[in-house]
Amino acid sequence: MMIRRAFANISSSSSLRRILKNEGKLSELRIGRWISVKSNGAEEAELSGKRFAAFWGNGDYGRLGHGTLESQWRPKVLFPSVFDNQNLREIACGGAHTLFLTENGRVYASGLNDYGQLGVSADDRGYIIEPLEVAGLPKEIVKVSAGYHHSSAITVDGELYMWGKNTNGQLGLGKKAATILSTPSKVEFLTGVTVKIISLGFEHSIAVTDKGETLSWGGGGSGRLGHGHQSGILGLFKSDSEYTPRLVKELEGFKIKNAAAGMLHSVCISENGSVYVFGERAKKKLGYGEASNNSVPSMIDEIPYSEKAACGGYHTCVITGGGELYVWGTNENGCLGIGYSLIAFLVLQMLLIHLKELKDHF
Repeated sequence: MMIRRAFANISSSSSLRRILKNEGKLSELRIGRWISVKSNGAEEAELSGKRFAAFWGNGDYGRLGHGTLESQWRPKVLFPSVFDNQNLREIACGGAHTLFLTENGRVYASGLNDYGQLGVSADDRGYIIEPLEVAGLPKEIVKVSAGYHHSSAITVDGELYMWGKNTNGQLGLGKKAATILSTPSKVEFLTGVTVKIISLGFEHSIAVTDKGETLSWGGGGSGRLGHGHQSGILGLFKSDSEYTPRLVKELEGFKIKNAAAGMLHSVCISENGSVYVFGERAKKKLGYGEASNNSVPSMIDEIPYSEKAACGGYHTCVITGGGELYVWGTNENGCLGIGYSLIAFLVLQMLLIHLKELKDHF
């Protein structure tokens, strides 16, 4: 089962409560509003033997891909016919847009397109209510990620393409690049580098190479890039933005296997299972004392060997090697699943949520 990251949280519902009854170990984690499962044969013949996606939540701008602007209070299936009868491999949810990756490496998009984040031509309304194929991707795509207003795709040979809003260099195309790009552009500064992981935040991006190196770029406010505080000549202010990918030096020597970007913070997990965080109010959220930002990666000691991380706008979830789920940050709309507390300043273990797979629930 997969629950996908997004910048909008979903409120509890009867469908969600049914999901939480599953037992087993949690193996995949995404935060957001979609799930991907195999059909049990009870659906229409179109779903037989295929993977499909079901969406629910805020339907503004057509972000759910159902062809309407209506919000969905219960999971609603998006049929494979929308994607030329191709199974879905992965989905990425952004601020108000969604990317769909098929098993044959094609990318589709729907939702808000005010900064070209869909990679398709939109009408005067500035949004697309049904998934359209993203043009300009020359090779098979194996990974996609969606930020608040920008998007990315990794090709089968590790090249990175990006498009959308670029006001703070979040596309990694250099200082002279346009502030809006509606067509996918290859990040030439990564030529010769094989990108394995990409995660997009509000106005920043973080990537991991096949060698486990971590690079970040874009808006660096609150320390979300992990490069530390920067001063200009004579100590005068210097922009925190990075317009091209830059190695996170504090993580050199640690082979990173997973990374995630939130609104104003980032998380990395090393090969030995250690969790590193940096960005807005990270220390406060982890119970380290007074509220302050972490401008360089800081390790969390409270979590055992970890495998995967996912960031929402202002909260974080981590899965351990044993399938346990740890959460912290804001709990607005119940996004942490810990009850009615507004904020979790300490890392909390979700003992009651052990998700193995989802089936027979809708």
